[in-house]
Amino acid sequence: MKKKKMPALCPCGSLLDYRDCCGRFHAGENAPDALTLMKSRYSAFVKGRADYLLRTWHESTRPSQLNLTEPVKWFGLEIVSFDSEGDRATVSFIARGKINGRAFKQVETSRFVRENAQWFYVDGVLTE
Repeated sequence: MKKKKMPALCPCGSLLDYRDCCGRFHAGENAPDALTLMKSRYSAFVKGRADYLLRTWHESTRPSQLNLTEPVKWFGLEIVSFDSEGDRATVSFIARGKINGRAFKQVETSRFVRENAQWFYVDGVLTE
């Protein structure tokens, strides 16, 4: 009897299978709102998906390349607040992880904009 493989939970914390959650956005589906984009970008950091991060970064602030080779172990994402008005939104969050055995938390408020029915990350301000 074959043992059934458990689905891989999405890193964003939704308790859904990765393929049914952020994985579908990484595969090309547009995020329906800035909050979903924020969560899928966190998952992209966890999964090392620089291609997705660059694709969802607004062209006005997007770097030409993104190096994700630093050995970060991510522990979780906590959404603090989400505000949206028309084609602009902000998401405040706390992301926790470890780099070379040192724990850290990134507390940030990120700005997003919607253009041509697609949400993009614009920039973020570290708040702690």
